[in-house]
Amino acid sequence: MNLPVLTTPAPSTLQNFFFPLFWGSTDRETVTALARAVTERVQPGFHFADNFLTWGRNNSMFEDGPFVTAWKGNSESDSDIAIVWRRYVLACAAYHAVHLDGDFVECGCYRGVGIKTVVDYLGGMEFPRIFWGYDLFEHSPGMEHHSMADHGPGLADVVRTKFADYKQVNIVQGEIPAVFAGQSPERISYLHIDLNQATAEIAALDVLFDRVVPGGIIILDDYEWAMAYRRQKLTEDPWFEARGYRVMPLPTGQGLVIKR
Repeated sequence: MNLPVLTTPAPSTLQNFFFPLFWGSTDRETVTALARAVTERVQPGFHFADNFLTWGRNNSMFEDGPFVTAWKGNSESDSDIAIVWRRYVLACAAYHAVHLDGDFVECGCYRGVGIKTVVDYLGGMEFPRIFWGYDLFEHSPGMEHHSMADHGPGLADVVRTKFADYKQVNIVQGEIPAVFAGQSPERISYLHIDLNQATAEIAALDVLFDRVVPGGIIILDDYEWAMAYRRQKLTEDPWFEARGYRVMPLPTGQGLVIKR
């Protein structure tokens, strides 16, 4: 496999990241000013973006050159830049999962940026696994989840075109769980769920969880986010509890489960 190689950074070198894109605030300018004031007074290794302010960190994602290349090369919006820590969680999970026997799956692939970042990080067109990306790509007012800016007719074709040269990537349009019938893998090593609503995420888990191989990784993008997403945690906790699992909340807002 053509996997990325880490270089050893200089011990005294730390990269900071300040990108004031965040959500859930009534006064963005004040929050940004407060965050800037904090970062001016703390040790290096600070990060402020995606509702995540911390300091004294290694910010390891910026010392992983192949990841930086994949992240920058695939970012299409300010949001893609701001969620760099989330994307690195995906990249590291994928690095682990690619050594296992199983396909990769993303439920809620939207514009395909997350998939392509992971694939390019792990070999690009030489990516050694099959990657399935599912989405409705459209939105109607009666849906439980909120719409995204680019939802609408034609988005599925835009995403498929993006992966025209990536023969191992399958972009499938349809409603979960019906879309899985006849067009989904039997063995999964990497499962990323980002559907922005509890009902569909549970439906995806009902079908796919048992297909995740031992050691496989499940990442729930919105698990630890409150605001519009709290129902996902409240619904998913008892689902996993009934199966003897506990979701590990990450400070990025994601949730992590390792399959036994």
